[in-house]
Amino acid sequence: MAADRPSRRAPRIVVVGSINMDLVARVARLPRPGETLHGRSFDTVPGGKGANQAVAAARLGARVGMAGRVGDDAFAARLTGSLRANGVDIRRVLPTRRCSSGVATIGVEDSGENAIVIVAGANGRVSPADVSRAESSIAAADTMLLQLEIPMATVVAAAGLARRHGVRVILNPAPAPPALPRRLLATDVICPNETEARAITGLPGGSVRAALAQAEWLTDRGTGLAVVTLGAKGAAWCEHGGRPVHVPPFRVKAIDTTAAGDAFAGALAVALSEGRDAAEAVRFACAAGALATTRPGAQPAMPARADVEALLRSAPIAKAGRHPSRPMKGHKP
Repeated sequence: MAADRPSRRAPRIVVVGSINMDLVARVARLPRPGETLHGRSFDTVPGGKGANQAVAAARLGARVGMAGRVGDDAFAARLTGSLRANGVDIRRVLPTRRCSSGVATIGVEDSGENAIVIVAGANGRVSPADVSRAESSIAAADTMLLQLEIPMATVVAAAGLARRHGVRVILNPAPAPPALPRRLLATDVICPNETEARAITGLPGGSVRAALAQAEWLTDRGTGLAVVTLGAKGAAWCEHGGRPVHVPPFRVKAIDTTAAGDAFAGALAVALSEGRDAAEAVRFACAAGALATTRPGAQPAMPARADVEALLRSAPIAKAGRHPSRPMKGHKP
């Protein structure tokens, strides 16, 4: 990818993915197996990895279209309304008869850590045919964002259609699959967290050094740019044919890490679509992910552009975060 400054045209991003209602319980600590604890509060918050990433990109200035499904239950109108209110084009979000919308039950402890159980609902009905119906929106995009909360066959179909139209594909492989199809492993950009990277690569994790090795492993197998997010330890990234690089974290007071990875993915899509090189794009995404942890909830926590740029200005650029980048696959001029 060219390392020129961001273009003035708003980047065009299409998200094919999940739309959930998050059922969030806040507790002093997460329960152990078999244990029952009293919670402090309960909220219903629009979420889903696909919808979160769509909102994240839209709040950062992108023109975003969402393709997915909701059910015919009480949650559907609120889910589509949240997307619309954040400027996301929902013409490709389809209603699903006799089906619940997707839900996620989330426990959040005082440290900000969380545990999540998802029930696919209508997300499990997102099909390759739905992707075909969205072809015009996909063809017009600079970048496609994908996750794994919809059927794998649909993700593969979406990635293939994007490639045929020269659209960059960013895969956030979450939840981590038992095995990632080779067609998805050899994608333009992949951004797992350290748990997902461990599951995909089979390599040990738990440290920056381990994440650097995982990122390099992914690029050795065909990924153009691999970024392993490390939470409070920052991120590790590597481009195909390059050496892995660590980006130090931004220091913030985290209260809820639920959608930090989605903020990161949405921001990464925006930065790459604007023409930033990999080093700049990953740092921009790290800032967005850090800010998302400072607010509760999923979509409500997605940061505004001005806040991300303010955080970037406030923190010096560490030398470890700089590395010459090569042109990337899938970039539409």
